[in-house]
Amino acid sequence: MAAQVEIPACPPTLPVPTTLHVGSGKNFKPAWLNLDVDPRWRPDIVFDLGQPLPPDGQLRFATARFGEVTLGPDCCREVVAQDVLEHIRDLPAAMTTLLHWLQVGGVLKVAVPHELSLGAWSDPTHVRAFNERSFDYFTKWSWYLGWRTHHFALRRLDFIASPYGQELSAQGRPLDELLRTPRAIDQIYAELEKRPLDAAGRAATDFYFERPL
Repeated sequence: MAAQVEIPACPPTLPVPTTLHVGSGKNFKPAWLNLDVDPRWRPDIVFDLGQPLPPDGQLRFATARFGEVTLGPDCCREVVAQDVLEHIRDLPAAMTTLLHWLQVGGVLKVAVPHELSLGAWSDPTHVRAFNERSFDYFTKWSWYLGWRTHHFALRRLDFIASPYGQELSAQGRPLDELLRTPRAIDQIYAELEKRPLDAAGRAATDFYFERPL
């Protein structure tokens, strides 16, 4: 499990970006704040999203480009997670952290493999794949995860067809059929917006937490 990097603090040389790039790996983005679990990629921040946040909800890191950086409540306007969520064993912990870091109205942009794609299980470090309902517990049923104040709203959901899937689509096959056809959909792209729970969401959450066991 990766821990916070303990290195001498550096004076800031650049303003801290409000876009956080998680799982940056070899796709380092100079304009963003890059986070990865593996130090060999030399991200700005080394951190394992699969571990829970500390009780105060804040993490402090010494970075070479930005000096000391604090990741805490509402610190990010946008989080980009491309080809990373499928690698995280404790996905609820990671999504809770990303929700915590995002500002209200901020967006988590996700790209993940579809469960029936060829690439879903070719990578031995993948621990899950996704389908059209994989985000329901982070949006409609967030009370199940213990989220008492905010949740995600699914703002966009796209299915990226493989060449085979594009052929089927050109033949007039509906999306519902493509989603059930092996090798037809390669990837899912989703945009999740942080929003406060509405009255119905708060009532459902309160019922879940206050009902007798």
